[in-house]
Amino acid sequence: MLEGIALHRITLAEAEPWIDHLGSCSACFAEFNAIRKGFQTRRNIALGSTVGVLLAALALWFSQSHFAPVADDTAILDLRGYSTERGSQAQTKQTYLEMNRHTRHLILYLPMGTTEGRYELVLMKDTGDELLRTTGSAQLENHVTILKADIDLSTVPRDSCFLGVRLPDLDWVRFPVRVF
Repeated sequence: MLEGIALHRITLAEAEPWIDHLGSCSACFAEFNAIRKGFQTRRNIALGSTVGVLLAALALWFSQSHFAPVADDTAILDLRGYSTERGSQAQTKQTYLEMNRHTRHLILYLPMGTTEGRYELVLMKDTGDELLRTTGSAQLENHVTILKADIDLSTVPRDSCFLGVRLPDLDWVRFPVRVF
């Protein structure tokens, strides 16, 4: 039947002598159909295997340390894009950072050029009245100064306020915060 046909891609000119025969011989057409379905099955298996390997590689990449796990009670605030204007004047042009009232731990990525050391943190109203005060330690990690502090926001009202950050005896650097 079709044993004489090489099982590889052939040109239309090479297949032309067989086209009329396939159209008139049901046994040859059935054999041709079985061969075609075999090629499709092998192609689908190869495609599925490739997709599976890519998904496994992607899952492995994501499971590694590209995203540090953070507990539900930890807030991470990236202050690197905020200005570091010092003083008591409200900085209303900056977008609000958000913290949940369940926050117990605070991680701050401080603006470029910030030094390591022990920092004071305060949540204050725009009038300057303090809502909460704590301290934390900042260390340089991968060229970023990271400040870590324990904080309990459960008593802070849901409202907009400012997070003040400073080294002792220096002016506050204020960042707009919304507690929800």
